[in-house]
Amino acid sequence: MARIVEINPINPQPRLIAQAVDILQHGGVICYPTDTMYGVGCDIFNQKAVKRVYQIKRRPKDKPFSFMCASLTNISQYGHVGNTAYRLMRKNLPGPYTFVLSGTKMVPKIMLTKQKTVGIRVPNHPVCLAMLELLGNPVLNTSAMIEDDDQPVRTAMDVERLFGKQVDLIIDSGEIVPAPSSVISLLSEQPEVLREGRGDISAFL
Repeated sequence: MARIVEINPINPQPRLIAQAVDILQHGGVICYPTDTMYGVGCDIFNQKAVKRVYQIKRRPKDKPFSFMCASLTNISQYGHVGNTAYRLMRKNLPGPYTFVLSGTKMVPKIMLTKQKTVGIRVPNHPVCLAMLELLGNPVLNTSAMIEDDDQPVRTAMDVERLFGKQVDLIIDSGEIVPAPSSVISLLSEQPEVLREGRGDISAFL
C-alpha cells in the first residue's frame, strides 16, 4: 500500500516535501494535490515511471499526458513561447490552466503528441510548487480519477481507494473540490480555448 503523508496545503513542511521529491527522484509515482484536483504523476524524465502512469490510468500510448513546471521561466525550456503567449501566461500563472505549446527538444518523446505539442501547467498550489522547485524537473500531471469510476475524488482517502496499491506515496493536503483546468492552445498568435474548466477564460477570447 502507498504511504500517506499529510502536508500542510498553505505552508508545506520542507522535510515532507523532500521525502516526496526523493521518491520522484528514485522513479516513484505519487498522488499529490493541485489547484484543480488530486493528481497522479512522476518525473517526466523517468521513462519507466511514465509508463507506469500509463498503466495505472489505463491510457493509450498515443494520448500523452500534460506536465507541470515550477514557473514561467521553466515553461520556456519545454515549450516554444511567443510574445503573445508569454504575455498571457505571465498574467494568468500560476493558475488552473493547461497551455498547449509546441514542444522543445528538452521534452521526452513519450510526452509529445504526434504534432510535437505539449500541455503545460504551473498550478497555483503551494505543495506542488514546492515539490517542483526542489525536484528541478517537470512532473507528469493527470487526474487521480478513473474514467469508469463515478464516485467523487475529493480527499486523500478517495485517492487511496483508487490508487493505494499502485502508487508509492499519497500526499494528503485536505479536501479539494475537483474541476478540470481550462485548456488553452497558444500554438498561434490567436489563443484558442479547447476546454473551459476552472479559471477565468475571458483573457483568451
